[in-house]
Order: sequence, then structure tokens, then C-alpha cells
Amino acid sequence: MHGGEAGSRQDRQAAWPSRRSWRLGLRVAGAGLLAATGAIHLDLYLTGYRSIPVIGWLFLLQVITAFGLAVAVLATGSRLLAAAGAGFALATLGGYLLSIWIGLFGFTEIRTTAGIAAGIIEVAAFAALAVLAAAPAAPAQPARPATGGSRLLAWLQAGIPGAGRLVAGVSIAALAVLGIAVAQAGSTAPPPASGGRAVLKTASIGGVTVLTNAKGFTLYWFAPDTPTRSACYGVCAGYWPPVTGTPSAGPGITGKLGTIKRSDGTTQVTYSGHALYTYVGDTAPGQAFGNNLNLNGGLWHEVTVSG
Repeated sequence: MHGGEAGSRQDRQAAWPSRRSWRLGLRVAGAGLLAATGAIHLDLYLTGYRSIPVIGWLFLLQVITAFGLAVAVLATGSRLLAAAGAGFALATLGGYLLSIWIGLFGFTEIRTTAGIAAGIIEVAAFAALAVLAAAPAAPAQPARPATGGSRLLAWLQAGIPGAGRLVAGVSIAALAVLGIAVAQAGSTAPPPASGGRAVLKTASIGGVTVLTNAKGFTLYWFAPDTPTRSACYGVCAGYWPPVTGTPSAGPGITGKLGTIKRSDGTTQVTYSGHALYTYVGDTAPGQAFGNNLNLNGGLWHEVTVSG
């Protein structure tokens, strides 16, 4: 009888190093994945998203929180911090899905490689951190009795029955929803029909007289373009919709109007040799958040009336 108990105790003791190594692996993986999604959002923030109202600040907050949680989880291995990291990863994914489906604070996201990669990483981060938070504690580190505010920690220490299956189910569902969302999302913003009129107007922004479209949105030109060819297609055209149609000059416009033919057959308007675009980060007339951005392969500049 006692020999059987001793053998069982020895078996449990032999399994402790394996349990600790397994938890350490989850800890490192979860922290690394949080840092990875923070790095992607930092790159997007620096290359253009910082100019989008509200969204820019949310991206910066995401970056700070992701790196902060990554360091905290890696340094402490705290179950509560792991649970917070898992929830944060899932919330970040939820924000991305909302921005694709219905838009977020006036900004509608399009399908991009960076967005898909970040979504997959966020699901993986959720899975690793949720398992780390919900799996039973190693026998070598028994949970302390729950008192007052430590009840949640004690509950996590004891482990959640069926946690692995629950986390797997949520992760698979999140990946499925992500796949459906990006499949339905547009990778470009469809340009208006070439047969329409593109009325150009002027507006004063920051003391500079710039060119706008008929609705008052600032127009931009792209440094990599040539007078006869646009270099903005695909994802680029989703963020910078080309101005297409037959150009018509409003009062105060002194530059030369023209057109070029895009690869999709549409006619894009030019002004003083520059192909014209709007920017999705401008959500109202009078804004010029795209000015001097280095995004989608080159610099963007507002079009001044002087050309």
C-alpha cells in the first residue's frame, strides 16, 4: 500500500519538470506573439495609420499595451497577466474585424497582408496565453487558499476543467471568422466609372491653397508616378482611391488638367502632370492627413493649386 503511494508520488515528482517546461514554453510563446502583434501595429502606425483620426491613437495604445503585457508575462509568468494578455489579443482581433465589417470611428479597413498576419498572430497569442492562464498549476507549486481578492487567482491556480478544449474551440472559431471577414473584404476601393465628371475645386488648409474633389476632400499626388503612368494599384489604391473621369476645373484652378489610362481601363485625372488621388484617412473636408506620408511605396503630397 505504502509502496504504491510512494511510487505514485515519485511519478508525480518526475512529471513536475516536464510541467514546468511546458508552462515556460507557453509563457515565452505568448509573450513573443504579443510582441509580434505589437511590432506589426507599430510599423503600420509609423507608416501612415498615425495620421488617421482616433485610429492612430488606438494603434499607439495597442503597441504600448502589447509590449507592456509581453514583458510582464515573460518576467512574471502571472496567470492573471496571461489572462489579461489573452483577452487583449482577442479584443485587438475584434477591433480589426469591426473595422472591416462596419468601419471603426469612420475608418473602414481593407484586406492587407499585414492585417491578416496580425489577425493570425493574435489568435495564436490568445491560445497560448489562455492555456497558460487556465491550465492547472504544477503539483510542486500548490495554490494557496483563496482569501478576498485572491479568489480569481485561486480559481485559475486550480485550473479550469476542459480549458484546453474551450480554448481550442474559441481559437478555431476566431480563425474561421477571420477567414470569412478577409474573404469578404475588398482589397481595393473600386474607382468611379470613367464616364463621369471629376469636378476639381480649391480650399485653404493650413494657409495653403490645395486642390480638392467636388466634396471638398484634399487631393494628393504620388512621388513614384510619372506623367503618363500611375504606380498605385491593388492595396495602394484601396488607401488612395484614384480620381477618375472627365476633369472639370472650378474657380481658381490655374494648372493644366489632363488624364492617363490606368491598367484597369479607367481614366485617371491629372493636374500639372500629377495623377490625382484622395486618401481614406481624410474623413471630412478640410483635412490633409495624407500630406508627406511615406506609405505604400513612396511619398504622398497634397496638390497645391500652383502645382
